[in-house]
Amino acid sequence: MSLASLVLVINCGSSSLKFSVIPRDEEMPLLSGLAEKLGLAEACITFKDSAGHKTTLALAESSHHHALSQLFAKLEAMALLPRLCAIGHRVAHGGSDFQQSVLIDAPVIARIRELSALAPLHNPANLTGINAAITLLPHLPQVAVFDTAFHQTLPPAAYTYAIPLEYQQRHQVRRYGFHGTSHRFIAAEAVKRLDLDPCNHGIIVAHLGNGSSVCAVKNGVSVDTSMGMTPLEGLVMGTRCGDLDFGAAAYIARCSEQSIEAVYKMANNESGLLGISGLSSDCRTLQEARSQGDARAALAIDVMVHRLARHIGAHLASLHRFDALIFTGGIGENSALVRELTAQKLAIFGVKLDCKKNDYLYSGRDGVISLPGSPLVAVIPTNEEKMIAEDAAAIASSLAGALS
Repeated sequence: MSLASLVLVINCGSSSLKFSVIPRDEEMPLLSGLAEKLGLAEACITFKDSAGHKTTLALAESSHHHALSQLFAKLEAMALLPRLCAIGHRVAHGGSDFQQSVLIDAPVIARIRELSALAPLHNPANLTGINAAITLLPHLPQVAVFDTAFHQTLPPAAYTYAIPLEYQQRHQVRRYGFHGTSHRFIAAEAVKRLDLDPCNHGIIVAHLGNGSSVCAVKNGVSVDTSMGMTPLEGLVMGTRCGDLDFGAAAYIARCSEQSIEAVYKMANNESGLLGISGLSSDCRTLQEARSQGDARAALAIDVMVHRLARHIGAHLASLHRFDALIFTGGIGENSALVRELTAQKLAIFGVKLDCKKNDYLYSGRDGVISLPGSPLVAVIPTNEEKMIAEDAAAIASSLAGALS
């Protein structure tokens, strides 16, 4: 391992900062953790080492800048700071401008800031992390990895909304898709693990978590996805409604005398599994309540599964063949119930699960769960941090090569 062989991956939210220090060409971080409750008096940072031991410290200041400075002090104490070759930043929205990860410079920062209009909750927070990291470690290459980049291969028929085209041309109103880093990782892993033809395959990836989306991958390329201009469209999620008739939203605004902004907030923060169940946005809690006869919890899971199966079926129309369905994300990797109920609804496509294998796969276990004669159905854990680290390391290497 060369001296500068580590990548720091940063995922900066409005009140949190998730981080991992990952060796190049490896999967497990040497150090990871989370700074949370930033902006509040009880802000803290938690470190987890490679053995799984956790340490939590209170932050004297509750800013992202201070959280990063404490992280860098920890890295210095562990003699890891000199071994960093790059910092990779997760950025939510790259619009149609960024089709791949890029080295961060002033024009890139300016464009990410302009695109904040399309992701007001995410891009400004991502920029906070970028600016703090550049201030503290200006000599290191900083790389932006966009959630939207993988989906920039969508054809116009898939990304165009059926509204006056001027809104797309003037205001960039179109489908962008999200979870692209996860979908890209899983698409590549599926080809390797399932021995698919790299040049001739069709995969559906179901990334299911608090936020969820489906992606149709044709020969390694994203050709359709369920999220839209924002992460609100598509599947039923933890607190997001997914697809909703705009007429219903307008009616809610009129009859409840709410602004469109208030209805939008409701659709993002008070809907989905939480809104239907009235209990929780956590699928694990709802599965337990369902098993105890809670009708609303059962309905929430049924609606989520119905929407998921419907989107999978629709996305198959964008493929030339159906080789595999991959479940990933917190729910996809751990909920045998959701996988089973979804597969039952996909029987028309020949999908059949091995119930014993399906029940066995959770908590990091992975593998094929379909029966012989069925399209392959598999559980593959996602690793967005590894993907970000690989992109950042590759760009840092090319930059070093150009300077040598």
